Amino acid sequence: QVQLVESGGGSVQAGGSLRLSCQVSGSTYSIYRMGWFRKMPGKEREGVACLDTKGTTNYADSVKGRFTISQDSVKNTLYLQMNSLKPEDTSTYYCATASWRWRCGLARTDFAYWGQGTQVTVSS
Repeated sequence: QVQLVESGGGSVQAGGSLRLSCQVSGSTYSIYRMGWFRKMPGKEREGVACLDTKGTTNYADSVKGRFTISQDSVKNTLYLQMNSLKPEDTSTYYCATASWRWRCGLARTDFAYWGQGTQVTVSS
């Protein structure tokens, strides 16, 4: 079992930055990949970024060049640095992990454990 707790959300103006954190606990040794997703009301949850234990990263086209996923293995923390934020980035952001070997994908089915989410609001 893996437990995930996100933090760092908030309100920011367009063009600003935020860094989301995801504290990971439990069976952290079993984690093979970690990711960030987001969900707006009335829309499907969409993958934003993925990072696996080989260092492979994958980003949604909408955030490439603006968002960076990283981890601190000592602190068991996953991060999402978000720069040049746009109003369309407004969403609830979730971190997720998976323990089986597979692609560093952005599909919901690529992950098994989820946090509760943190809200990000970007105003124009």
